[in-house]
Order: sequence, then C-alpha cells, then structure tokens
Amino acid sequence: MTSRNTDTTLVRFVVVGSYPGVLAIGFVVYAGLVGLGWQVTAASWVAVITGAALVTLHEARLPYRREWHPTGSDVRADAMFLAAVQAVLPLLFAVTVVVGLADLLDAGGLAVEGLWPHGFPIAAQVVLMIAAADFPRYWLHRAFHRFAPMWRLHAVHHSPHGLYWLNVGRFHPIEKAIQYTVDTLPFALVGVPPEVLAAYFVFYALNGFFQHSNCRVRLGPLNYLVSGPELHRWHHSEVTVESDNNFGNNLIIWDVLFGTRFLPADREVGILGLHNREYPLGFLAQMRTPFVAGLER
Repeated sequence: MTSRNTDTTLVRFVVVGSYPGVLAIGFVVYAGLVGLGWQVTAASWVAVITGAALVTLHEARLPYRREWHPTGSDVRADAMFLAAVQAVLPLLFAVTVVVGLADLLDAGGLAVEGLWPHGFPIAAQVVLMIAAADFPRYWLHRAFHRFAPMWRLHAVHHSPHGLYWLNVGRFHPIEKAIQYTVDTLPFALVGVPPEVLAAYFVFYALNGFFQHSNCRVRLGPLNYLVSGPELHRWHHSEVTVESDNNFGNNLIIWDVLFGTRFLPADREVGILGLHNREYPLGFLAQMRTPFVAGLER
C-alpha cells in the first residue's frame, strides 16, 4: 500500500472511529483507576481530561472547519465559563442544595432512596440515568428556545461564531442552575451511587466535548442514538428553522420520537451564531447580556 493510501486509510479510521474510540478510552481510564482504588470523582476527572486532550489533538489534525479555530480571547472566555459555570457552580450546588434538600426530606419523613434501582449492574444504571436525564432536558431545551426570557439566557450559548470543544461550557450561570435542577439534582436526591454519577459525568463531558468540537467525524448510525457533532452543528446555525432542532443533550432519541431531529444529507451547515453579529462575546459582558432586551436578536 502506498504512503498516500495509508494516510487516506488512517484519516478515514480517525473520522469514523474517533468518537466511539475516545469515549471507550475515557471509560477504560475511569474503570481502571477505580479498580486501582482511586476515588470515583478523581478517576472521572482524569478520564475527562484524557478525552479533552484527544479531542484537542483531533481538532488540530483533522478540523471540520479551519475558520472555526478559536482566537485567544475566545479561549480565555470559554476557559472562564468552563471553570466558573461548569466546575465551581455545580460543586456549590452539590454541597448546599443537594445536602440541604436531602436533610429536609429526611426531616419530613419522605424517603426517596427506594426510587432508584440500586440492584441493577452499574453499567445498566449509567445507561438508565443517561436516558432518563435526557428526557426532561430535551423539553427544558425546547423551552429555552421558545420563551423570550429563557432564550435571552440561552443566547449566551448560541453566541459563538464557530464551534470547538471548549465552548461546550458557555452557559449563563442562571441557565446552568436551572439545568442542574432538572438533570442532576433529582438523581442525587434519590441516592444514585457515586460511581454511577461519576460515570455519567464521563459520558456527559466527553460527548459534550465532541458535540461542540471542530472535529471532522462521521458517526453513521450513531446519529440516530447520540446527539453528536454532526447533528449539534445544525443546532447552532444562524438560521432559526435549522437551529430549532436537535435539542437532545446527550441522546438524539427524543428528537427522533418528537420530530425535531435535523440532519440534511445534501449540504453542510452554514453560518453559526446569533443574528446580531455584534452580540458581546466576553465572559463578563455575557453575564449582563440576558438582561438587555432585544440584544440577542
């Protein structure tokens, strides 16, 4: 086989195999570290960081759109969103809201631990949580697109003019808090085991990195199961009739069921972002933008 054919074969392998391969590596790292006695939270973070490094390498070597390469200001803003909104805020909720509500329920004699199938295998519990958490998030996401006050919050996430993995965390903290009450808080309250929550976090993070990535991929039949990058790029389209689709957070099954899956076979996605191309993109500016009526239009 010639060198050119070898290179072409390798590219095809990466384009098709990167997404399932990186997720598999992430779960192997997580399970391996837990098997070695690591605490589940630490193991999950190592798995997620490993996945982020691999997605970054893929973006650098096989980008979907070279013009989506982020500027320094993009990276700084998205890093602040990732640290403040995706890491610190959920931690504060976990140690305040979850503990407080659990104590309140216990004091009122309301037992919630029996609502979760603790006897299922861990893998089955993870799959169940992914599917169950995505159902309310699907409807919440649709609401953020439909109702003007909610859309002003959600516009922060739709503001970038290109996608790359780090802007997965670009959410206004108020929207993130609402998301948390829907897709994490209920499961924490019913006593989902820590190892299940950590494994869910690994899938949630790695799928999210790919979902917003600038990676050239082809997921084939997986596009009917997971909400991956080929689908999610259309959700970030500047064209409203295109972006008002593909609401799934991790899975696309609810979009398939309710008729909002959108993946044209005859064209690629065009311009991304909001109609207002002057919408501010800085971290501090976007803490205020949802409270300026009409700015998102």
